[in-house]
Amino acid sequence: MIIKNAKIITCSMPDEIIENGSIYIKGDRIEKICKDTFPNEILDKEEVIDAHGQLLMPGAICAHTHFYGAYSRGMGIPGEPAADFPEILEKLWWRLDKALDHEAVYTSALVCMLDAIKHGTTTLIDHHASPNAIEGSLDDIAQAALESGLRISTCYEVSDRDGKEKALAGIHENARFIKKYQAGDYPERIFPTFGLHASLTLDDDTLEACAAAIPEGFGFHIHVAEHQVDEFDSLARCGKRVIERLDDFGILNPASIIVHAVHIDAKEMMLIKEKEAWVSHQPRSNMNNAVGLPQVESMLHLGIPVCLGNDGFSNSMWDEWKAAYLAHKLWHKDPRRMGADKIAEMAWYNNAALVKKLSGSQVGTIQEGAKADVMLVDYQPFTPFQAGNLPWHVVFGFQNSMITTTIVDGKILMKDRKILTLDEEEISHQALQLAPRIWERYNQQF
Repeated sequence: MIIKNAKIITCSMPDEIIENGSIYIKGDRIEKICKDTFPNEILDKEEVIDAHGQLLMPGAICAHTHFYGAYSRGMGIPGEPAADFPEILEKLWWRLDKALDHEAVYTSALVCMLDAIKHGTTTLIDHHASPNAIEGSLDDIAQAALESGLRISTCYEVSDRDGKEKALAGIHENARFIKKYQAGDYPERIFPTFGLHASLTLDDDTLEACAAAIPEGFGFHIHVAEHQVDEFDSLARCGKRVIERLDDFGILNPASIIVHAVHIDAKEMMLIKEKEAWVSHQPRSNMNNAVGLPQVESMLHLGIPVCLGNDGFSNSMWDEWKAAYLAHKLWHKDPRRMGADKIAEMAWYNNAALVKKLSGSQVGTIQEGAKADVMLVDYQPFTPFQAGNLPWHVVFGFQNSMITTTIVDGKILMKDRKILTLDEEEISHQALQLAPRIWERYNQQF
């Protein structure tokens, strides 16, 4: 297809804005970019979408999410409110995940993917847990991705919190899914990592088993030091901080994602950089759990590729931009902190580089040869709109309602705000019918 009459935002380095451009999509890739309109002999042969001056930009990328968290929306937690993050884990997440069956895993993934398509988020890196439905759970998520058309990664969260048998089952599920990926059972847009919960719920023998089970070239996806308890637990276990402990077991590598990293110290940062691992930042989650904020600017300055995720919040990555922009200013009581250009570095450049590292696919940029993962945005600026101030337009001007079209691998998932690949009404109805059963199983654990 050809998309014409678009204001193209390349999200490349350096970024470029093409005022009245067109792109030619052939198969799943951007074949050609034209700084005007393609000749009539080409236009006549292809499906043509007239952007009518809308922005054409890469689809958003989420570096860390939890599809299974969908069923927490609006759910009341019995008893006194959780006083800190460890209580949130105990009262909410470690009971909700036990309430999930395979139908709930599949449906929660679908509703999150619907949300992502609406918000122009075309790639999501998921981290899954369902202790009473482990085997095949990653296939449930992959099936939802096949139907939605989105680009996703997923993994199973290995943990000792439910006993050794389920920890071993989690290891097997990660290894099984990776083998299916290696065998070509899934298209390129569905790719794995190897999931771990966090150091505080992983014993030494389990970490050893995970390190032995992961094939060469793949990375781990693990929460690190989201709360101080993770660091104190590691120090009590072995006298080392979390990143040092994980490195002793070979968990850090150039394809590993370190999630949160709120309470790591300078030595841990240096070790992450040395091992060429990635960090993912989720400001809305950090604020919601009242765990503090990581030293993102210091890590970026050190050369650590910090990415942007949402930790299961809504799949509007622009909301995550805005949260990051405001939260760090308030946290440091300094309006000079966390410029929008730093958020663009995470959300555009580092997120795109992470996906390329994990899957080999070039996404997150409008350039010839890149995957055709794009969105159209009906944004009409009333102040100068240039590459230099574009990140600030995102923070202060972009709204979710402006997204009109979402395309992945050259396939239209949403056009003129109508979702084409999924039946939104049916999926929402199905999810709503399941919710009481899941909430009942959750409440029975108290």
